[in-house]
Order: sequence, then structure tokens, then C-alpha cells
Amino acid sequence: MSDFLPLFPLPNVVLFPNVFLPLHIFEPRYREMVADATTGERMIGMVLLRQGWDRDYEGTPPVYPVGCSGVITHVEALADGRFNIVLRGLERFRIVEEDRTRSYRRAIVEPVFEQPLRSDDRAAIRTQRSKLEALLAPAVERAGALRPGADIRMPAAMSDEDLVNALAQYLDLEALEKQALLEKPCLRTRAESLVELLEMKIMMARTPGASHVAH
Repeated sequence: MSDFLPLFPLPNVVLFPNVFLPLHIFEPRYREMVADATTGERMIGMVLLRQGWDRDYEGTPPVYPVGCSGVITHVEALADGRFNIVLRGLERFRIVEEDRTRSYRRAIVEPVFEQPLRSDDRAAIRTQRSKLEALLAPAVERAGALRPGADIRMPAAMSDEDLVNALAQYLDLEALEKQALLEKPCLRTRAESLVELLEMKIMMARTPGASHVAH
């Protein structure tokens, strides 16, 4: 990463490594950010805004310190100055120090590395992958994408890491739940937490009058 990574803080978006994220850029400060990024390393750091961000959105509301960098793989410049872009997640980072000398926020960041997997972790992750497939099967069937009882096994060519990260980003989860998944120390804990989260949501959906879990 360069010395200063442009930051794009949003209240409801969390980016994960090696997952694609389409974005529509319309605010002037973030138009400038994209224009600057496309003339350089094409890198942007996605970070989640903390609760209460709406009181100072035009300024510099607080963000969670752990985010994910992304490289702009596609950019469409519109006639009125807006952009449509696609980011591909690269790696997690932690904000060390912010620079606010431009219209948009930038930061010095350090990488957040995944904890190395132990010998028994890979088998445990495969077990969690099977659980995820089983948990998601009813939803896929309800959507009419598969006939009842069909095999929805995820593509074998898709690595465990890419699958878990893609589900963490694309499933209909709360932003804070996604942030918690992003901050997990390794793939095993992220996969286990994702399974637990889905099991809890399914249980709550089956329980009449169940209240939402407080964050």
C-alpha cells in the first residue's frame, strides 16, 4: 500500500478480501478521491462508520479502525462527474493515523494478517463449509433457483476463504455483524461465526415474536 490510503467510509458497506463491490460515486469529495486514485495505484480503503455518524457526516465522523483495501478494477466516468466503479477486495488493514489535508480522508495503515491455520483448522473449515451449504439450501429452494432436494454445493473450485468471505459480504446481514466477521483473527473463526450467525437468524425467524438481537 502507498503511504496514504484514501478512505471511503460508509454506514452500511463492509468489503472483504477478494470479493467484488460495485459502487456509485456521487459526492464531490469522493469524486475527487476516485479521480485521484485512478491516476495512481487505483486503491481505496473501505471502512465502516460508527453509530452516530449522521451527526457529522459532512465532516469526519468516527469509523471502525479495521477496514479492507480494494483495487479499482472497473471505472465508468459519467458525463456529470459521477463514477460507477467496481472494487476487488485486497487485504485487511488497521488505521494508524489519519490525514485530512484533502477533501476526502486518507490514512496511514498497517496490514492485519490472518492468523496461520493449524493442522486441524482446514478440516474444521471444511465442516463449516458443509454447514453453510446446508443452511443456505432452503433459502435457495424458496427463491426458485433449485428444485427441492437439489444439490447446492458451492463450486469446488472456489476456495474456502473466497467462499466464506463472499457469503459474509453478500448475505443480508447487519453492517455491524459484517464488521465483526471482518475482524475475526482467522478463516476458521470467521467461518464458525458465520455459521452461528445464520443458525441464530434461522432460529429467530422460526420463533414468533422473537426480538432482534441488540448490538
